[in-house]
Amino acid sequence: MLIKLWGVRGSIPSPLSNKEYKHKIKRILEKAVASELTASEINSFINELPADLRYIYGGNTTCVSVVSNSGKIYIIDCGTGLRELGYELMKGPCGRGEGEVNFFITHNHWDHLQGLPFFNPIYVPGNILNFYSPYKNQRDILIQQQSAPFFPGKFEETPSTKNVIQLDAAGRTPVQLEDNLVIDFYPLKHPFGSFAYRFKEGDKTFIFATDAEFTGEILEKIDNKTDFFMNADLLIIDSQYTLQESFLKIDWGHTSYTMAVNCGVRWKVKHLVLTHHEPAYSDSKLLDISGKAIEHGKLINNEKTKIKMAREGMTFKL
Repeated sequence: MLIKLWGVRGSIPSPLSNKEYKHKIKRILEKAVASELTASEINSFINELPADLRYIYGGNTTCVSVVSNSGKIYIIDCGTGLRELGYELMKGPCGRGEGEVNFFITHNHWDHLQGLPFFNPIYVPGNILNFYSPYKNQRDILIQQQSAPFFPGKFEETPSTKNVIQLDAAGRTPVQLEDNLVIDFYPLKHPFGSFAYRFKEGDKTFIFATDAEFTGEILEKIDNKTDFFMNADLLIIDSQYTLQESFLKIDWGHTSYTMAVNCGVRWKVKHLVLTHHEPAYSDSKLLDISGKAIEHGKLINNEKTKIKMAREGMTFKL
């Protein structure tokens, strides 16, 4: 599997502001002056910058692509990151009207759907878009978001073929879309619900669990009922808040980075990636949280779980 992050913000898109951009430039120039940078040293200088200056974490809302070993593409959620993914897919079969794309919907809040009307392959005749969802009214929801007065182009009138496949939410029946690929899902605590998805290909496991409010109580219940999250090779998990903020936003449906680390370490995942970043957080704030998350892991005797902060364009090969 090849996993790529196209959108990592939560709640609403948050493009880099002019103020933050200027602050980044100022810090970079100060470092360049201090190091007496020469033209021949530019590339190495850039590569050695702190993470929040070397790149941006990104302002697009949730979208993740999964390419199986056979080359088939699966997309988790349709946030604004889907627009850029659409441009990339148009370079291949989707641009010729020969593409097939499988979507898995975690839930239907607008930051997880709002990129679909700007997904170019949906407008190409011949392309097939399959939407897998545990929600009975999924097609109606997709139709509604592209109806007047919210959007001028109707979902049903786009020329691609669109199939909606309802998943068995009650029994959480796994879906086997390829001989070597099985996808199943797990309900999460979030207003109006949300679902985590687990992709198993061969002996590798990837789990995506955003828009979830994990607490100590919920963690105990999960451990007592299921091994869904245990021993994943890669877990990308909601970590929108600091611990202090999470106390002020109980029942908002999101997790603190400290609890997300607790989950990853307790479940013995190999690689933990923190996502669904608070839109108000600057890149420097996210870098600070990244460091604190790693430090928290050390405090709870983490020895094996690698912890990273999600950013747009990040890829993982399993």
